[in-house]
Amino acid sequence: MYLRQAILILAMVVSASAQNDKGATPSQCTSTATGDIEIRDFRSVIFHNTRKLRVLLPQGYRDKKNALTKYPVLYLNDGQNLFDVCTLFFGTKEWKVDETANRLIAEGKVEPLIIVAIDNAGRHNKERLKKEPLEGSRPDEYLPFPDEGLDPPLPVVHGQNYPSFLTREVMPFIEKNYRVKTGPENTGLGGSSYGGLITFYVALHASGVFGRVLIESPSLGVKDFAVIKEAANHKDWPARIYFGGGTDESPPNDPEPFPQTEITKAVKLLQANGVSPERILVNMTPGDHDEGAWGARFPAALVFLFPSKQ
Repeated sequence: MYLRQAILILAMVVSASAQNDKGATPSQCTSTATGDIEIRDFRSVIFHNTRKLRVLLPQGYRDKKNALTKYPVLYLNDGQNLFDVCTLFFGTKEWKVDETANRLIAEGKVEPLIIVAIDNAGRHNKERLKKEPLEGSRPDEYLPFPDEGLDPPLPVVHGQNYPSFLTREVMPFIEKNYRVKTGPENTGLGGSSYGGLITFYVALHASGVFGRVLIESPSLGVKDFAVIKEAANHKDWPARIYFGGGTDESPPNDPEPFPQTEITKAVKLLQANGVSPERILVNMTPGDHDEGAWGARFPAALVFLFPSKQ
């Protein structure tokens, strides 16, 4: 278990180091964002920090003929990595969520929807250790339990507050400022790695809010699968649950490969608690633990979670 965690942490560190911490200036980087994206500064009282919400609106959202039309909404973690190579938090690739969503909607495979990309709270490293208690960090907000494999250690985390952050702060803001449909059948949540772990945790602790969840390469093994154990007798799960993972994320001879082991445990738990097979999609493909692989599987996830009703 600890070996898999160590491998995952190493992969994340290598990916992070591939990005220049100083960031690329606008003159150095050509944006890859497409479509109608609004970027909003968002202050959280719960986490005591500010981040950006990147809101992708479907084509025709601003047309007069659609002035009364409301849309389902998908909230996604790690918003920096979803639309634009110039805002990357890790690595050199982005998910291409904007291109994928716009294409699948135009092809009639996915219903028109709003996608809200929620930025994470920043890096966890030695340089930010003194700032993290005040400003937060990605693992601080995405981990409901401390991860013993994290370096440097982070003994106190606040992922248990993430469900409230979403339901009491982010969602009311979006519902006030955009024409979104409400109810679990119209509301989704997704993320990868730690972002996948916190998505699973939110589905457990905010029952009846998110009816569609996307869980990629989830770090469900943190603290000896604490989130799986906590969910042992939970019955109220989303109507559609997507799991994705890459077959190259662990060494070939790993007896408990990541994320296959984590996803298998989660699926067994869900089925034992009454979730029927047609409500679950598991999509394992060749790929590493990175944005390129998650983006390559995103079309299958979006079609499963928000299929066109035409």
